[in-house]
Amino acid sequence: MAEIRPFKAWRYNYKLRKQIDELTSPLFDVVSEKQRARLYQNPHNSIHLSVPQGENAAWKAGQTLQQWKDEKVIVQDMVPGIYSYFQYFTLPGDTKEYCRKGFIAFIRAYDWSDKVLMRHESTMPHSVDDRVAILEETKLNVSPTHGLYTDPGFQIEAMLDASIQQPIYEAEDYQGVRDVLGVVNDAASIRKIVSIMKDKQIILADGHHRYEGSLRYKKMQLAKEPTATGKEAFNYHMMYFTNTEAHDLRILPTHRLVKNIPDFVPAQLLEKLAAYFIIKPVENASDVNEIILGKQWAFGLLMGDEAYKIRLKPECIDLIDWNFPDKIKELDLTVMHYFIFEKILGIAGKDQTRSEKISFERNFTECHSSVLSGEAQFAVITKDISIETIKEVCLSGYTLPQKSTYFYPKVICGFLFGSIQEDEFTSPFDSSL
Repeated sequence: MAEIRPFKAWRYNYKLRKQIDELTSPLFDVVSEKQRARLYQNPHNSIHLSVPQGENAAWKAGQTLQQWKDEKVIVQDMVPGIYSYFQYFTLPGDTKEYCRKGFIAFIRAYDWSDKVLMRHESTMPHSVDDRVAILEETKLNVSPTHGLYTDPGFQIEAMLDASIQQPIYEAEDYQGVRDVLGVVNDAASIRKIVSIMKDKQIILADGHHRYEGSLRYKKMQLAKEPTATGKEAFNYHMMYFTNTEAHDLRILPTHRLVKNIPDFVPAQLLEKLAAYFIIKPVENASDVNEIILGKQWAFGLLMGDEAYKIRLKPECIDLIDWNFPDKIKELDLTVMHYFIFEKILGIAGKDQTRSEKISFERNFTECHSSVLSGEAQFAVITKDISIETIKEVCLSGYTLPQKSTYFYPKVICGFLFGSIQEDEFTSPFDSSL
């Protein structure tokens, strides 16, 4: 099913190798304003391509890219390869070091209807527009999206293990994660990886906006080139692939912050919630995460200096009238978005993607600080989602609300860039695939 291919990455030149820590950046949708301000100070940091500044930002990214090429700040690899990418990390309260093993390659940009690549989240249109604009100006995939394949036999990992012994880069990123990049460029190994992936369906774990951007860009080019063969560079997209069967996949919760509700009165919110939820005060807000853990349809509610556990009354689940199958209706996230945001706050499901009243925050402490300071009127604390749930959603053909998942760790931007400029994309190796 999945057609992948090696590519010749653009990378920072050899002289900058020791400075790679200073050249990488968080992905465009997670980088904070504070991080941006610091990273922009380095004229060669990858953020100038992924999140360009000011007016005509996408055009500026194109100009920056051309300047970097001319000055050989970045150079293109001579030989196409599949790039091994390992991430070593720990989790709070756990001393064990985990290693997520994966590889970066190009994949054909499949339409969702092809059922080769499956999504689990909705997207926000303005973020897709932004990605398309940068792609138009740069003809460059600035960072890889993250796709999941399933291989219980772990056939690819041995080849990746061998390549990572001679790393191209090794860096510690903003998450405290150790990122290591290697490359597989012998023809036999590349052919084997390509062959193994041919029968795989891919779940898009992270990067829905960037992938949607590639799809839209492809359709724009096809409209201009009705005789296109399907082999053109614009038909492809750069992706990081990891195996769902490895024990190194972590999906962290993303909490909701609510603000700008007119005439907001905390007591009235609690009264409305009581129609659908069992509400119990929590003495220490910091205990909310543990109290809701493992309990279906349970959430934390932070409001001012008060904290609560709210849990849907079982008889209310049948009130959900969204056109979803039962498995999707019974998800915690569906319950939250239906009852709290639509029924209680009056934000219709179709409008929640664009709503300026709802924002997303992974860090519990930040949520607590926001409500204590009054920056947010309240926060809804959610739980982890399992990979099994993600698979169920994808197979159902439906999607979760935007920002429902936070796959950890995030890949970083700046280790490599993937060109879809035709003369930089093709190689003699193509004919042997």
